[in-house]
Amino acid sequence: MKEFGLQIYSIRDQFVTTEGARNAFRLLKDLGYSYVQTAGNYPNIPTADLKACADEAGIKIISTHFVWDRIWEDMETTFKFHETLCTNVIGVPSMPAWARNDLEGLNKFIDQFNELAKICAARGFRVTYHNHSFEFKKLPDGKTFYDHLLEKLDPSICFDVDICWVYMGGIDIYDLLERLEGRVFMLHLKDILACKAVAFNADGKQLNHLPERIEVGCGNMKFEGIIKTAEDCGCKYFTVEDEHYTTGESYDSMRISAENIKAKFLEK
Repeated sequence: MKEFGLQIYSIRDQFVTTEGARNAFRLLKDLGYSYVQTAGNYPNIPTADLKACADEAGIKIISTHFVWDRIWEDMETTFKFHETLCTNVIGVPSMPAWARNDLEGLNKFIDQFNELAKICAARGFRVTYHNHSFEFKKLPDGKTFYDHLLEKLDPSICFDVDICWVYMGGIDIYDLLERLEGRVFMLHLKDILACKAVAFNADGKQLNHLPERIEVGCGNMKFEGIIKTAEDCGCKYFTVEDEHYTTGESYDSMRISAENIKAKFLEK
């Protein structure tokens, strides 16, 4: 791993105004982050201003997370947003609620996703899918939601693999990365303090104890091996994402993660 980025949902409270975004990008650059993945469309910040703020700081916007319904129902606005940000990678952060109940709903989502991928390819875009833990719940056929995604989604569709959610879904991270060889666009780096897998139902409701989330490099995730396996499988982007801050302040947590990555996981 030669550089690393941030999913800016991690500091979403800073992206309320243009000036807040400008300061956030500058601070991220100072901490050592090279690129970001956006989350949502930032209604109070003109998209061109968001791009300009990132450019001023020397931060690359490599992809997005955009809500499925917004993508599917208004593709032209979605394409315009991404063109303004100068990124051609549209990230789907999760499947809609109606797709999580049964195989019928899941297959409908997969059909729509495959149609979207074809439309995107014709316009010069590509799409990725980001997992939580519910995708690893088994359906009556013995396969998980994720098994069906991997088997049925068009090969052009890649994956943002959130390793923390994979682990909490009870799945071996190394095995999954090897199954996804050539299709891992990004690894989301999160850490946990307790090595105990937990299960979630299809609605994402917690069924048993959730391990404590902690800054990258402070917990029990074996990042060296995970990063190497991901690189061997073709992954080029490694992105910190966290929604829980042990310090109580998002920037402090992003600083701790960045310092640990630079000290422990970056190529020297």
